[in-house]
Amino acid sequence: MGAGQLEEARVAARQAEILGRPPRIAPLPLGQCPPEAAAMNVEIDVAAGHEPEEGRVSEWMATLIRHPVLARAHTRLALVLMAGGALPARDRELVVLRTGWLAQAPFEWSGHVQLGKKLAGLTSEEIERVTNGSAAPGWSTHDAAVLRAVEELAANATISDGTWAVLAASYDERQLMELPILAGHYRGLAFLQNSLRTPISELFTGLTDR
Repeated sequence: MGAGQLEEARVAARQAEILGRPPRIAPLPLGQCPPEAAAMNVEIDVAAGHEPEEGRVSEWMATLIRHPVLARAHTRLALVLMAGGALPARDRELVVLRTGWLAQAPFEWSGHVQLGKKLAGLTSEEIERVTNGSAAPGWSTHDAAVLRAVEELAANATISDGTWAVLAASYDERQLMELPILAGHYRGLAFLQNSLRTPISELFTGLTDR
């Protein structure tokens, strides 16, 4: 079996592990969702560049709202990072995609493949390259450093001096502070969604989305 086939088998096994079984915590029925769930959904839709639909509560929000304090805190931070963040959209989506891929998180990966294309202009070829990481040929020095920072945080919980120096050449202090928080937020979100076995939209295919 070649390297490509091994990777396909690994992804298929992960998809089956996360998506092949029922969610561990079911979404709250729509009629039981408090009004703030729909309000938070609207805020997230706007930040993601979607046309908001009044009253809509996604399955994910209907699950998260079972812990209202967590739902509010998550939504506030997500809005800061997505709508009011200091990082360029391209860098933000590269961070989230690499984080989602390293965590093998189907829900996070699928959603940000779409957002990466829509909000940051990433191409399918670039998204495929994200799966190979910072060492893949074709990245600019800056893009490679963004991806490498995520890899270093996942492996060692810190960014190396060399990677930091590359980022500091173009980032201000706010951006340098935001990147680890962004990676950490989405790492935690991947932990939660993977552990809950959160189902993905029928429009997505999970880790095979490009």
